[in-house]
Formats: sequence, C-alpha cells, structure tokens
Amino acid sequence: MKLFKKNQVIIYVIVLMLMTAGYLNYTTNTNKQASLETAMQIEASDDMQLADIGDATLVNSNDVVEEKKESTENLDTNINTSSNSNINNEVNIQDTKKDDETVQTNSNNGNDYFAKSKLERDTMYSQMLETYEKVLNSSNSLETQKQVATQEIQKINETKNSIMICENLIKTKGFEKSIIFVNGDSVSVIIGAIEIKQEEVAQVQNIISREMKKEVENIHIATK
Repeated sequence: MKLFKKNQVIIYVIVLMLMTAGYLNYTTNTNKQASLETAMQIEASDDMQLADIGDATLVNSNDVVEEKKESTENLDTNINTSSNSNINNEVNIQDTKKDDETVQTNSNNGNDYFAKSKLERDTMYSQMLETYEKVLNSSNSLETQKQVATQEIQKINETKNSIMICENLIKTKGFEKSIIFVNGDSVSVIIGAIEIKQEEVAQVQNIISREMKKEVENIHIATK
C-alpha cells in the first residue's frame, strides 16, 4: 500500500513537470513569434522610410534638374535677347550713319552745285571782260567797236555788282545759299532750300527788281 502511494506521487510529479515544460515551450514560441513579428514590422517600417527618402530625393533631383533647365533656358533667353538687342543697336547705328551720310552727301552736293555754278558764272564774265578789253586796247579796232566794248564792260561790271548785292540781301532773309543768273531782261534765282513760302518769293522778287531794275514777271525763282 505504501509502495502504491509512492508511485502515485512520482506520477504526479512527472505530470506536473510535463505540464510545466509544455507551458514554458508555449510561452517561448509565443515570445519568438511576437519578436519575429515585431522585427518584421520594424524592417517594414525601415523599408517604408527608405522608400520615402528615395522618393523625396528623386523629387528634389528632378526639381534641381528642372531648376537648372529653367536657369539655362533663362540664360539662353537673356543671351539671345542681349544679342538681338546688340544687333538691333548695331543696325540702328548703321541706319543712323547711313542717314547722316545721306544728309551729308545731299548737303555736299548742294554746296558743290552753288560753288561750281558761281565759279562757272564768274569765269564766263571774266572771259567776256577779257574779250571786250582786247577790242578796246587793239589798234585795229574801230572807234565804234571801242565804244561798244566800253559799254559792254560797264554793263557786265554793273551786273556782277548787282548780283553780289542781291545774293547778300537774299542771305539776310535766311537763305544761306543762292545764285543768280542774268540773261538779258530775264533773271533766274536758285535758292538753296527744300521749299520757299509765297511771302519769301515776293521778298526775293522785290530785291531783284529794285537792285537790278527788272520787271517782276521776268524774275523766276526756284529751289535746289
């Protein structure tokens, strides 16, 4: 009877040990599974953070690329604008130079015309005076020829003097350039101006009529 009870106690102890071992095994597996899940969650969280950082870097890189692209485009635009502005300025300067050269050329042509025409006119009068003086001083000339030569010399000198006076008076009216041609009773006046007003025409006609004793209808005025 005592032996039976002793064996029964041993059995209880073994059962208790088995139950304890099972409980400890269950608890360990549960902790391992929980630790594994926690580790997986942490790893997944780290992957998400890495993914987020990668995306942010990519966006920033694109922004930098776009910003650099826009800066390059703006720089190219500014260079092109500056280049076009310089080209336009050069074209404008060249056009201005051409206009100035054209004005200068026209001015020179006008001055050349008046200077050349006066020289030719004075040369003609000098040649006429020289011819009449030869007649006057020639021993072979008749007395009547000498009288005519004397009258013509006087007339030429009077015409030259009247022309000089008239051109100076016309200058006082604001016309720097003018030239007068006399052909018998007809007088032609060329004024260096783009246009001349009607009252200015009347003033020039009055000067010519008074100083050269010519009729107004025989005085012809033009511009050059």
